[in-house]
Amino acid sequence: MNGSNKMLMIFVDEGDRWKNVPLYEALVDKLVRMEVAGATVLSGITGYGTNGRIQKRRAAGSEDRPVAVLAVDSEDKLNEAIQQLRPMVQDGLMMTMDVDVVPHTVGAGMVH
Repeated sequence: MNGSNKMLMIFVDEGDRWKNVPLYEALVDKLVRMEVAGATVLSGITGYGTNGRIQKRRAAGSEDRPVAVLAVDSEDKLNEAIQQLRPMVQDGLMMTMDVDVVPHTVGAGMVH
């Protein structure tokens, strides 16, 4: 995948669940099954949403941190994914943005 594509960003809480599994894991599993080109889950330090409630790491094991699921693919593929993911994301935020995927070659930029 090179050139112009889209990135889907989904913000949820670490403690959000879907059918007894963490929501972020369920979202990635769905993206894999839909053959979306790639996805990554990032854990946030702090943040807040439309409810104005600040979420942050309070203690070890706390599940109140913000989590972002990022996925990259074509606009058509991500629009299809959004339709299937929307029912899963009850209180989160979903957005897309244009991205340019930079082509890479194995070993490029490595110093020997």
